Amino acid sequence: MDRKLVKKTWTPKLIALIALGVLLISFVLYQLVIADSRASMNVDRERISVATVRDGEFTDYIPVSGIIEPAEIFYLDAIERGNIQRIVRESGAMVEVGDTILILTNSNLQLDVMQRETDLYFQINNLRQTRLMLDQNDLNQQAALAEIDYQINLLKPQYERFLELHEKKLISDRELEEVREQYDYNVKRKRLTYESYRNDSLARDIQKRQLRDSESRMQQSLSGVGHILDNLVVRAPIAGQLSTEQIEVGQSISAGQRYGQIDILDKFKVRVPIDELYLPRVGIGLKGTFTFSGNSYELEISKIYPNVSGGRFEVDMVFPDEVPTGIRRGQTVRIRLELGESEKTVLLPTGGFYKDTGGNWVFVVNEKSGKAERRSIRLGRKNPEYYEVLDGLTPGDRVIVSGYENFGRNEVLNLK
Repeated sequence: MDRKLVKKTWTPKLIALIALGVLLISFVLYQLVIADSRASMNVDRERISVATVRDGEFTDYIPVSGIIEPAEIFYLDAIERGNIQRIVRESGAMVEVGDTILILTNSNLQLDVMQRETDLYFQINNLRQTRLMLDQNDLNQQAALAEIDYQINLLKPQYERFLELHEKKLISDRELEEVREQYDYNVKRKRLTYESYRNDSLARDIQKRQLRDSESRMQQSLSGVGHILDNLVVRAPIAGQLSTEQIEVGQSISAGQRYGQIDILDKFKVRVPIDELYLPRVGIGLKGTFTFSGNSYELEISKIYPNVSGGRFEVDMVFPDEVPTGIRRGQTVRIRLELGESEKTVLLPTGGFYKDTGGNWVFVVNEKSGKAERRSIRLGRKNPEYYEVLDGLTPGDRVIVSGYENFGRNEVLNLK
C-alpha cells in the first residue's frame, strides 16, 4: 500500500541558504557601520620618531653666528700720495697717540709745496706794500691839512690887522682884498681838503681791513701748506692695536687709500648677519645669549644695518654687562637671539613632518590600539626646538615627528 510523503519546510539546503544570506548581510552592515574604511598601511615602529606634546615655556628665538670685533675702530687712510720710505710700526703692534707708523716720500709734492709757499710770500709782500702805500697817502693828506692850517694861522692875524688899518684909511682897498682873497682861499681849501681826507679815510679803513683779512687768510694758507709735508709722516691718532695691509718699502700709496686701522681693545662688539626674513622683527634692544668657556654671556642689539646683501642684513651687538675674559677679535660665536618674550603654551617638538604637512596635520599615536591616526592641527610660532600649538593637540598626545614622505595618502598607520 502506498504511503503519502510529507514535504519538509526546513531543509538543510534552505537552512544553508538562509545562514549564508545572514552572514552576507552581517558583513555588509559591518563594513558600512562598524569597520574602519580609511586607507591604512603597516609601519615599522623602529623607523619613526615619536615625541610627546607638553606644556612649557615657549621662547621665540633664532640661532645666529657672529664675529667678534673691536667696539671702536679708527681707519687709517692716506691723506697724501707717496712711496713708503720706512715702516716704523709693524701690523699687530700696540701704538700710542703720536707714534710714527709710516714715513712716505713724494718729490713732486715737496716741489709743489715750495712753489706754493713762494707764491704766498709774494702775495703777502704785495699786500704789505699796498697797506704801506695807503698809510703813506694818509700821511700826505695829513701833511697837506697841516700846511693849510699853517697858512690860515699866518693869514688870519694879518687879515684882521688889515681890516683895522683899512678902517683907519691907512691901507688901500686893493691891499685888503689881496689879503682877504688869500685867507678865504685857504679856508675854502681846508674845507675841501678835509672833506676829501674824510672820504679817503673811510675808504682806507675798509681797504685796510680787507687787506688784513686777506693777509690773515694767506698766513693760514701758508701754515696749511707748510703742514702738507707733515702728512708724509703717518702718526697714530689714537692708542690701540695697529692692523695694516700687506705693505712694503717702496710701495706706492694713493691719496685716500685705506692701508690699515687701529683697534681699541678695551671694548668689543659682535657683528651678526641675519636672514632678511627676520628684518621686520629685529629691533634695537633685542637680547641674545652665547656660551664662552663654559659661561653664558648676554648681548644686546645696538645698531641695525638694514641694507640687504645676499639675503642677509647685519646688526651690531654689544655686551651690556660683563665681557668674557680672553675673547679675541675674529672669533666666531653662536648666539641664541630672542625675538620676543617667553610665554606658557602647548609645545610640539620640531621634526621632518612639517615639510610634508605644512603644519596642518599630524599622525597621533594611540598606544592602546597600536595605531597612529591623522589629525588636523594648527601651529603658531617656531623656534629651533619647538612649535607653538594653537589647536588640535593636548599635552600628553604622542605625535610622529619624523618625515611623512613614505606614508602617501593613508590616514591610519598600523604600528608593528
